[in-house]
Amino acid sequence: MSRSLTSPLLGNLAVPLETEPVRTGVGQAVRVELGKLLAQLPVRAVAAVCLLGPFAFAAVLRIQSAIPADTLFGRWVHQSGFALPLVVLGFAGSWGFPVLAGLVAGDVFAGEDRHDTWKTLLTRSCDRRSIFVGKTLAAAACAVGIVTMLALSSLAAGVLTVGAQSLVGLSGTLLPPGHSLGLVLLSWLVSLVPVLGFVALAILLSVTTRSSVMGVLGPVVVGVGMQLLALVGRGDIVRTLLLASAFDAWHGLFVAHPFHRPLERGLAVSIGYIVACLGVTWIVLLRRDFAGPEAGGSRSGWVVPARALAIGAAVLALLAFASNWGPKGVTAGRLETSISATFSNLAVYQQQLEGHRLPAGASLYVLPSCKRRGVSTPYGGQGDDWHCTLSVVGHQAQQMPIGFDVNVRANGCYTAEGPPSVIGPATIRRRGHGFVPNPLFVFDGCFDTS
Repeated sequence: MSRSLTSPLLGNLAVPLETEPVRTGVGQAVRVELGKLLAQLPVRAVAAVCLLGPFAFAAVLRIQSAIPADTLFGRWVHQSGFALPLVVLGFAGSWGFPVLAGLVAGDVFAGEDRHDTWKTLLTRSCDRRSIFVGKTLAAAACAVGIVTMLALSSLAAGVLTVGAQSLVGLSGTLLPPGHSLGLVLLSWLVSLVPVLGFVALAILLSVTTRSSVMGVLGPVVVGVGMQLLALVGRGDIVRTLLLASAFDAWHGLFVAHPFHRPLERGLAVSIGYIVACLGVTWIVLLRRDFAGPEAGGSRSGWVVPARALAIGAAVLALLAFASNWGPKGVTAGRLETSISATFSNLAVYQQQLEGHRLPAGASLYVLPSCKRRGVSTPYGGQGDDWHCTLSVVGHQAQQMPIGFDVNVRANGCYTAEGPPSVIGPATIRRRGHGFVPNPLFVFDGCFDTS
């Protein structure tokens, strides 16, 4: 750049003087990087899917009788519009959010290596701090915006296609519409923190490997690995430290007596991932030499990504070995307390659906007994081999035992299936409203594992 110099001796002679290039601040860096992200076709495609996908999903559910019964609240998608956003949240937490994080953040730094534009960017535009903060905030803002769009779209799709009816919670009690709406929004809000944890992980992989492939696919692979660790491990220590486990923390909000310890631990672990990943990323970026011949992305080739895969495999093996350490969060006592109360509440709800008038606060007296079949530790650990006998105490202290096959997951949520000869068919007739799902045929519940 140059400017004119006016001097009494030289008159109006313009003398070019070299000046320092204008440096771009953090705000401008965020705007530029956000514009670059929003201009990418994959990001636009994901945003369009998040906006329109829930409406398409709701339309498919409306024209067919099948339900996503393998997810929490999937049994109630035809009965309450607040069930649909929770079904979408459960699926996105397992698979969708790591994919989103990789798409918006996996190439944000590695793209400069691929195009060999680091020198130009640092000498003519921004310093390292502005680039780091700008790219990080842009990726985070893009992820938050898309998740918010998905939350509002799924909520609107559920309410518009089904209605704003009361929602059956995870302990068999009815949650009024206003309360259900608040819990749905809170569940999506707290899920933003682990989403940002995966964004930070994608940024770390993007900078350290200088590979867009590793940055985009790395969070997906890590997410799948965490899901597998949560399935195979019987201990509670490793599962609590997994970033993916934080997506299950909202389950405790939907029981009659909410428990918040999983939510608090999930938020703390997510914040820890964010701080650690971004801290390491900044140190690596600060120490990197962009002036030498290896400033571009040609130095590493597949050496650094291969090294990252080897390190990741070693860490996964170590965590798998340690996944049985610590106390078992799933115990027979916790399951018995939860399933007996849930069964009692759902039995009362079933009677109300059939038109029977019950006094306020009516409940059943249930004696539970749960254990696993064919294992060395029959009173602890997750698995699909649990069997619970619920003895309903009736008049004159007579007991009617009902056996349930129960699949208990590591996060404390379970699915119980009873005998149709006792429980009744899959659907029952509701007075004046046709047929509705039988609440006791197959039901879900959750308990605190901490």
